[in-house]
Amino acid sequence: MSERRPPTLEDVAARAGVSRATASRVVNDDPRVRPQARDAVHAAIAELGYLPNRAARSLVVREPDSVAVLIHEPDQRIFADPFFSGMLRGVSQRLADTPLQMVLLMGEPARDAGRMERYLRAGHTDGVIVVSAHRGDGLMTALSETRLPTVFVGRPLDPDSQFPFVDVDNREGGRLAASRLLSRGCRRIGTVTGPLDMAAGLDRFSGWSEVLTEAGVPIDAVEHGDFTPQGGAQAMHRLLAAHPDLDGVFVASDLMALAAMGELQAAGRRVPEDIAIVGFDASATASMTRPPLTTVANPVSQMAVRATDLLLQVLRGERADSEVFPTHLVEGGTA
Repeated sequence: MSERRPPTLEDVAARAGVSRATASRVVNDDPRVRPQARDAVHAAIAELGYLPNRAARSLVVREPDSVAVLIHEPDQRIFADPFFSGMLRGVSQRLADTPLQMVLLMGEPARDAGRMERYLRAGHTDGVIVVSAHRGDGLMTALSETRLPTVFVGRPLDPDSQFPFVDVDNREGGRLAASRLLSRGCRRIGTVTGPLDMAAGLDRFSGWSEVLTEAGVPIDAVEHGDFTPQGGAQAMHRLLAAHPDLDGVFVASDLMALAAMGELQAAGRRVPEDIAIVGFDASATASMTRPPLTTVANPVSQMAVRATDLLLQVLRGERADSEVFPTHLVEGGTA
């Protein structure tokens, strides 16, 4: 049986009941198209799974030439967080021996989702590595409908996702952090979570909660952060105000943990004598604190390389299986 022919722009135009020129203008985001015709063309693209421009040709000639790393976060967070620099460095290094060029596609979820979706639908890239996905950010539909080869860094929270992913065992990391605080004798243990619309934030919080519940320790001392230093400092300030008897805290990223230590110092709390603290990421900055931060390992470089390998497999038409990396506690002096 012959392989099914990829849909063409002519197929899209015929399905939408418009001319090829009109279909082309819609694909290229030309504003001079009536809304009714634009909607008809978008519906035809979704129904047929049409991939315009270079992405469509790549399915035929098997010569992809670019990979987009899509990060749905504000610019200031991307450039300030060592997680993202490590991820981009790992992808770039893995692509160095291939003909593929890495393209960075970034923007805030509320402001830039439409622009990013148009970029993906216009076929400007041959594959996508999605980093820092949030539940309900709207891009899952575009990725599914365009059938772009896609790999996620971080478990997608969409229950219908069929995309392969790489991740660290965030739940186990939360469990390790809580267990360390309990082993130190802490009994009033709080947490500053990451965003709970992301798998990393949700799973780290779940692991922390499970261990404390098993130990019969309350889990009411919770404040939500956003993986930024400012968010960590503000959450730690709220946590101390609501629970002044805290003697241990798990902060779901190193950047937030470092800012939280500053809040604790400002409040006259000694670390670890008065309150123990555990972070997450084992970033380079964790070793620069005094005392060095006790933290949970996050193998960013390994995940970046593995995500790139998975995408290369998908681009070659091969099966790509998701992978979750183990983690461990990195010893420091804060817990």
